[in-house]
Amino acid sequence: MPSSTTATRRARSRPAGVPSPWQMFFSGFLKHPVMVGSIVPSSDKLIRKMLDPVDWANCKLFVEYGPGVGTFCRPILDRMAPDAKLVVIDTNPEFIQYLRHTITDPRFFAVLGSADEVETIVADHGFEKADYVLSGLPFSTLPPGVGPAIAAATHAVLRTGGAFLVYQFSPKVKDFLTPHFDSIDHDMEWWNVPPAQLYWAWKD
Repeated sequence: MPSSTTATRRARSRPAGVPSPWQMFFSGFLKHPVMVGSIVPSSDKLIRKMLDPVDWANCKLFVEYGPGVGTFCRPILDRMAPDAKLVVIDTNPEFIQYLRHTITDPRFFAVLGSADEVETIVADHGFEKADYVLSGLPFSTLPPGVGPAIAAATHAVLRTGGAFLVYQFSPKVKDFLTPHFDSIDHDMEWWNVPPAQLYWAWKD
């Protein structure tokens, strides 16, 4: 696992004119509340619990939907193997630009696009399948048809034994997962604002 010094070097200081993570997150929420879903980033406890089941030794490609200001990106990079890749997908060009400015790890790739295009994006990065996909997108408030399309595309892109990791504030997200995943683990993280529903949907 990379040292804390390595992790610190990975995230360079913000260039002049680049806002702070909190400024970016709050601005993104005000502009796109349906897509961002929360007014504050996820807590450290939520991040640790969400990532604990990941088999990092056998993870070569990790994908994240809606990375925002990179709240999960750095913890994922800290855990990933040196030859693994993290591909994050967001429809907000401001978030993508911010991430490209502030995360310089060569394993990191920020893509402007939609999560339902994940199969094409994964193929563009030289992979047939992803090992894990993480999402904090608010499925229950996405436009009609978008949530089911993302769930179907995610199941298709995952390797057997991989998992779709989802954190939400509404348990309705399970309705999007059950048509595609037979094995779904669930937990809660109360030390988050607001408390979050956590799901790990495994591809059998």
